Amino acid sequence: MPKQFLKFGSERTLLQETAERCRPLISAERTWIVTGRDHAEEVGRQLNDVATSRVVIEPCGRNTAPCIGLAALMIHSSDPDGVMLVMPSDHVIRPAAEFQAAVQTAVGLIEQLSNRLVLFGVPPTYPATGFGYIHRGELLTVDDSSEQFCRTSAFHVAEFREKPDATTAANYLASGEYFWNCGIFVWRAATILKAIEQHAPDVNARLNALRPAIGTAQWSEILCAEFPRMPSISIDYAVLEKAAEVCVLPATFEWDDVGSWQAMTRLLPQDEAQNTVDGPFCSVNTNGCVVATSNDHLIATYGVRDLIIVHTPTVTLVADKHDESAMRQLVAELERRGLSEYL
Repeated sequence: MPKQFLKFGSERTLLQETAERCRPLISAERTWIVTGRDHAEEVGRQLNDVATSRVVIEPCGRNTAPCIGLAALMIHSSDPDGVMLVMPSDHVIRPAAEFQAAVQTAVGLIEQLSNRLVLFGVPPTYPATGFGYIHRGELLTVDDSSEQFCRTSAFHVAEFREKPDATTAANYLASGEYFWNCGIFVWRAATILKAIEQHAPDVNARLNALRPAIGTAQWSEILCAEFPRMPSISIDYAVLEKAAEVCVLPATFEWDDVGSWQAMTRLLPQDEAQNTVDGPFCSVNTNGCVVATSNDHLIATYGVRDLIIVHTPTVTLVADKHDESAMRQLVAELERRGLSEYL
């Protein structure tokens, strides 16, 4: 159950929240989901208003360039003029109305210049080392005085920066010229396919091989043959760092990628002892902990502080809240001991 299928301070899962956030702009009939085979059944259960024909199953993981190219191919085949809103399903974005207004602004930018590629950039609030950054360039000149363009200013993209060290991240934050790259994009399907053709020929070749099979009985067979032959590469590396007419629109909404258990402290309220709790919990002399459990399992603590405590049906995790980087070491150790089924 990866995080997109879980609830974080809401009655809906992150996947359901993502779909609901888009509903005023994009109906269920125009919603496409690209997912892996292991997750397709749960996607269908949680989003039962999206037709199974709109759930595209990747035969294997190949990063975001092949994924987005595949989605663009499907959209373009049914709507050659279609505009895509591309977004991960496992982020928390609030308020929904502010996000919707930002998307409409992005669409307006594309209506002004059809080959524009619009990225959302989140103004950083702390020197994060776990995110990629977008360095803004010159202010985008917009030949429209309507309100949607007055809400915020868009910029040309000067460059992309990978995850920085702590000192570099602090410099980015202080400069005011950088955004977090949140992986949310708006563009025409035809535009991104053309950009893939120009800058990612290996991806484009496989997409061209898939195109004649769309809607035929051979689709699954040909997808399973062609998709694994694509390189595993991000859309940033493959296309966005090379393409023209790439701009960044500052996000006016709150954004969190829920990248760690620490994110719960930003998403859920704390009790009087600064514990962040999701599920039944009883404590004495316990401070600053992050606790997550199922509704039928109580976690009780005494005399501890600054721990992450997570209960699932098969695994219980207890960790130092200030050393989440060690999680990778723990995952590697579980794999070394042949305990991967618990991951």
